[in-house]
Amino acid sequence: MPLPRERRFQGEHHGERQGERGGERRPQRGPRPDRPKRRDVSGWVILDKGVGMTSTHAVAVVKRLFNAKKAGHAGTLDPLASGILPIALGEATKTVPFVMDGRKAYRFTVAWGVETDTDDGEGRPVATSEARPSREAVEAALPTFLGSIEQVPPRFSAIKIQGERAYDLAREGEVVELAPRRVQIDHLAIVEHTGDQTVIEAECGKGTYVRAIARDLGRMLGCYGHIAALRRTRVGPFTEAVACTVQGLDNENPDANLAHLQPVETALDGVPSTAVSRDMALRLMRGQPVILRGRDAPASGKAFATCGGILVAVGDVERGELVPHRVFHLGGTAANRPA
Repeated sequence: MPLPRERRFQGEHHGERQGERGGERRPQRGPRPDRPKRRDVSGWVILDKGVGMTSTHAVAVVKRLFNAKKAGHAGTLDPLASGILPIALGEATKTVPFVMDGRKAYRFTVAWGVETDTDDGEGRPVATSEARPSREAVEAALPTFLGSIEQVPPRFSAIKIQGERAYDLAREGEVVELAPRRVQIDHLAIVEHTGDQTVIEAECGKGTYVRAIARDLGRMLGCYGHIAALRRTRVGPFTEAVACTVQGLDNENPDANLAHLQPVETALDGVPSTAVSRDMALRLMRGQPVILRGRDAPASGKAFATCGGILVAVGDVERGELVPHRVFHLGGTAANRPA
């Protein structure tokens, strides 16, 4: 039985330590060098994650390379998948929900003829077929999956069932029955088609499982299918154009990595903004609403405020007032945008 998504790669490098077997003595180690003190650094690192790395490990690596106090990611990317993993540092973690709710784009390869229990190439085959769909048959099926549809998530997913992750239950051999969930899929298009595989591009909303699209396409076409390769090309406002790799970051000089930071407010793309005075900024920082003036001030809905070009707060505009829900402390942090 394959291991669950984020747990599959844990424990790979926990081999026996030298000196624990055969009566060998452990070599003496010198004192460990002092680690640099963690610092306040805020912004977004748009990581182009490689295949084989878990999202949790990617966050830990980036946090270390920036010597940051706080880090988190906006949307798990399976170890099997590559591509865009937005990582928030410091005050940027307060804007994670805005990125999580953003649109996502993928490029994925469906391998026909086999359905697996994980809906990808790492799972155990559960159904096979000698049939292979034509490009025309795949194109004709794609519109069925567009719009607001009901989708059953993969059994090996992080969805909780009575407090337990679905992938943990599936790993233990339990029958996992997940209820359909409504998701939004805006675009599906064939990039390449061969006899055994089809490469598809997708644009979709929060909560959509691309593995489930491959599974359901295979069932509809009567030939079965699973994900053979998956790459995420966009998350919200973040694209491959601003992405960096772990190898492209400086392992010795955290300051050199600041050039890869995107400003905290980049996550608020599409949210109206308003400039406020210093006195208004101080009120917002205390959690107090302020009255917005001027013809360009947002009239209602979500908005964020800046003072002197620095992000101060994000909240809701109600009856002409900006009510802060998140306040930011960027004045004393390391540069939160490229120099």
